[in-house]
Amino acid sequence: MKYSYYPGCTFDSTGKEYDMSFKTVCSMLDIELKEVKNWICCGASSAHLNSKLLFVSLSIKNLAEVEKENLSEIVVPCIGCYSSFKKAIYEIEKNPKLKDNVCEVIDYPFQNKVKVLNPIEIFQNGNNIIKEKMKKIIKKDLSNLKIVCYYGCVLTRPAKIMQYDICEYPVSMDEILKNAGVNILDWSYKTECCGVSLNFTNPEIVLRLTNNIFENARDVGADAIAVACPLCHINLDSRQKEVNKTYNKDYNIPIFYFTQLMGLGLGVGKKQLGLDTHFVNPDKLIKKSVAEVLE
Repeated sequence: MKYSYYPGCTFDSTGKEYDMSFKTVCSMLDIELKEVKNWICCGASSAHLNSKLLFVSLSIKNLAEVEKENLSEIVVPCIGCYSSFKKAIYEIEKNPKLKDNVCEVIDYPFQNKVKVLNPIEIFQNGNNIIKEKMKKIIKKDLSNLKIVCYYGCVLTRPAKIMQYDICEYPVSMDEILKNAGVNILDWSYKTECCGVSLNFTNPEIVLRLTNNIFENARDVGADAIAVACPLCHINLDSRQKEVNKTYNKDYNIPIFYFTQLMGLGLGVGKKQLGLDTHFVNPDKLIKKSVAEVLE
């Protein structure tokens, strides 16, 4: 399996653990990733506020580079970038005039032949192959890890654009981690917002939303939370001390990228998975539930 790969602007900084663990797991499962040549920022955080043409053109420009390489699928780990690409495709499909304008801006006759995928989807697309491969090379028993899967509010919404899983109650990440041997728990906050976009403008709302997530995870007996979004990860991982102070709690819940958990099952060391960079240190939990933490 071979995919074009768009790392986006966060994967050299706040999302580097996701990048490291995703690439490592893909390599072990014989999934080839080819980074998009000449990729540029998709403008997810601000372009849409200034100009629809600019916003759509930035995303389509990246997809055009994939078309030029004759690849048909691109994997986009950052949820913001993934959403931008899906929205851009939606906009040009419903508005041919906009598509013409975009093609003029990027100086390329975009054919819209590229399928945009989240990392969860590529493990699903080759599910039978991946499942058998995981069974053959799994090294660690993860069944003592009790995990809830947090998808966040963007991955499945708006449903008509994202067309991902079951909008209000997705199960794809759950299934992948179950296949890796993780004990996945049911809970009520799979797609609730963590408030990360309000970090600077309304931090009190962020604290309330994150507290609700931690509270429900603890109520169902979870040891940790699995995510697939760099923004959700840094928000949930870094906010716990502040939430504890505000709400008189004692949360110390490790936040894993789902690819880090897959990597643990495959016997990958913690530094290679970026586990040594988290705000909430997961070593104690891993030693208790998975045996020793490999360096």
